Amino acid sequence: MLTETNVLNPHKWVTAYADYLYMYAIVRINDEDTAKDLVQETFLAALEKVDRFEGKSTERTWLTAILKNKIIDVYRKKSSGLAIASANKAAQEQDDFFEEDNGHWKAEYAPQPIAAMDDQDPLLKKELNSILQKCLQKLPALWNAVFTMKHIDDAATENICTELHVSQANFWVIIHRAKVNLRACLQKNWN
Repeated sequence: MLTETNVLNPHKWVTAYADYLYMYAIVRINDEDTAKDLVQETFLAALEKVDRFEGKSTERTWLTAILKNKIIDVYRKKSSGLAIASANKAAQEQDDFFEEDNGHWKAEYAPQPIAAMDDQDPLLKKELNSILQKCLQKLPALWNAVFTMKHIDDAATENICTELHVSQANFWVIIHRAKVNLRACLQKNWN
């Protein structure tokens, strides 16, 4: 049953939700034009599906769910055709970074301390977030998608594997490689 709080009002979507949806998309896509396009596509898809809205969620939640599916489509498109390295290559890379006997970092690859950050300083948080976004952009599209879905959206591993068509073994290899690359990028650019 629809209540007044969860009735659709498409005439107010742009005013009420465009900024929120854009920010949601830009954090996950890192491309202004694509984020804007996705918001527009979300509004169009919602208009086409307005008769399917059951009122079980708020308008904003419903629009965000549509946008989330569009973002996953972008991830799939960007990652399609990318070759995922074999488990043997991943094992070799593990040997490159970690000690064979105890699994600890090899001295030359061990993480370096990152400058301490005062939790109360919003400027430092903003700067770190900006650097993190730039580092994420440097990752291959599939790695970026997997890392973002796992650590920004808190999606379950099984869902990520299903949505992006990767095996669980490949998922863990990708997460590992993304973290190693992000760590190196942050160490180089944040101190």
